[in-house]
Amino acid sequence: MLIDRFNRKVTYLRISVTDRCDLRCVYCMSENMKFLPRASLLSLEEVVQVGRCFTELGVNKIRITGGEPLHRRDILKVFRELGEQEALTDLTLTTNGTQLGRFAADLKSAGVTRVNISLDTLRADRYTALTRNGKIERVLQGLDAAQQVGFDRVKLNAVVLKNRNHDEVVDLVEFAVERGVDISFIEEMPLGMVGDHDRAECFYSSDEIRADLEQRFELIPTAETTGGPSRYFRIPGVDSRVGFISPHSHNFCESCNRVRLTSEGRLLLCLGQEHSVDLRRVVRANPGDDDALKAAIIDSMQIKPKGHDFDLEAKPVIFRHMNHTGG
Repeated sequence: MLIDRFNRKVTYLRISVTDRCDLRCVYCMSENMKFLPRASLLSLEEVVQVGRCFTELGVNKIRITGGEPLHRRDILKVFRELGEQEALTDLTLTTNGTQLGRFAADLKSAGVTRVNISLDTLRADRYTALTRNGKIERVLQGLDAAQQVGFDRVKLNAVVLKNRNHDEVVDLVEFAVERGVDISFIEEMPLGMVGDHDRAECFYSSDEIRADLEQRFELIPTAETTGGPSRYFRIPGVDSRVGFISPHSHNFCESCNRVRLTSEGRLLLCLGQEHSVDLRRVVRANPGDDDALKAAIIDSMQIKPKGHDFDLEAKPVIFRHMNHTGG
């Protein structure tokens, strides 16, 4: 079992397999955002090796993210090989949904248990504006496909900003209830420089979202969890859950059970800090040597920080964008 220096068990690994995407989101709005050269990315075989070693060390949940992971050529190889790991109880995909029409059935067959779909708005014109040129119809078709193949859970993720999409939170929950899926609202995190909005002015807290929702719904707190930071609420009489991920207003560091692997092989011990270990270097310096990789993973737990201190008023100290980190 992986245990950090603060005696927290680490059971959840997020793996970013690419920094590329056909859309943008609130985390990737900077016109100066740089993409990684292909040669610097972990190969799919290296991704599988790292994921397998983590499961053998006690991690039982893996999430594959990006960028948009389904844009990575031959990505089904990763899902198939990780899906064969008996110790893995949860294999999740986070996606913008545009490729799910093609991949949903194969992902289910490969062992994917849950799918998270990023959807910040239900308005076609607003979606196109937010994503530069995206078509919401493709996302809705992807949602249809995901529901048809029968994943254990399908969840929508919405990053909410004041005066950008905060007026849609009730509509988004009504849509989730109508579709029988979960939804999580996420506070924007100060990662990378953005040029089109002031983070402090646009910040819309989980408490504000909840207050808006409670004008329409009864929200009952629940102890349910998917292994992540979402605080879930139930609406009486429906299966859908409403979650809040609140890195600013309700810091969840004391119960953090996760680490992240970037697409270039950096193991991030905290989303809001730069503490990291270069696992790509370890893998390539010791080809085929799982013991060396596992030793590096175990040692990395000693630099996992106690938490982060996000400051909306300050310039970001984390200059990497979310597409490099993984959603």
